[in-house]
Amino acid sequence: MAKLLAGRQGLVVGIANRRSIAWGIASAMHEHGASLAITYQNEALAKRVVPLAASLNSPVVTRADVMDEESLDSTFEAISNTWDRLDFLVHAIAYSDRSELTGRFIDTSPENFRNSLSISCYSLIDLARRAHPLMGEGSTILTVTFQGSTRVTPFYNVMGVAKAALESSVRYLANDLGPEGIRVNAISPGPMRTLAGAAIGGARKTFRHMEANAPLRSNPTLEAIGGTAVYLASDFGKFTTGETITVDGGYHVLGLPQGDNIR
Repeated sequence: MAKLLAGRQGLVVGIANRRSIAWGIASAMHEHGASLAITYQNEALAKRVVPLAASLNSPVVTRADVMDEESLDSTFEAISNTWDRLDFLVHAIAYSDRSELTGRFIDTSPENFRNSLSISCYSLIDLARRAHPLMGEGSTILTVTFQGSTRVTPFYNVMGVAKAALESSVRYLANDLGPEGIRVNAISPGPMRTLAGAAIGGARKTFRHMEANAPLRSNPTLEAIGGTAVYLASDFGKFTTGETITVDGGYHVLGLPQGDNIR
């Protein structure tokens, strides 16, 4: 198999365990020859993430909390001390208070709104700004979104607003960085059985509903999402920027559920 990312090196932020979307992306990129810097949010997650990073022979494994500037400073210092360039950045993090992902959007608290937008959206801008000095022609920035950004999804609430802001940020960053040959895109998977996805009210019902009604009758796999990331980061994606690429078995094209599932 051709190594589409041979000789390239990049940072992946957002791995929590083997079921993380960030892990699916990191695994695929490693398989295609990339060298990866891996971060973990805190010491509790380090117990799971550090062994995963070791399995990828990652030369940089460090703590990075997007709400802690010192940890981000240390992360990019470690990267700069290891590499002279960064070919890609993968941003796969999001957050909202779990208690506010079960009720009504109108009850969103000011504090959770600020935290959700800061962690889920602004962090992409912050990481892009920090990565930018190490990037050049052919570099890629990727993030992960969800269709709740453009359509009301039960219980997704403030995360829908955060993802809408994230997708808008992708477009603005793509315009800012395009003249330097740096691409910025988002991947929008269907529901996944991840730690983050489990926090959303009705997650199991949503997963089953979309699986039963998507044209392909399936939710995406980590391998499919990872493959999409590899394409976007490779030379095959060199003229794709500012896009949100949907990987959801085709569910996004539907206006109603499949006929047999309409009640």
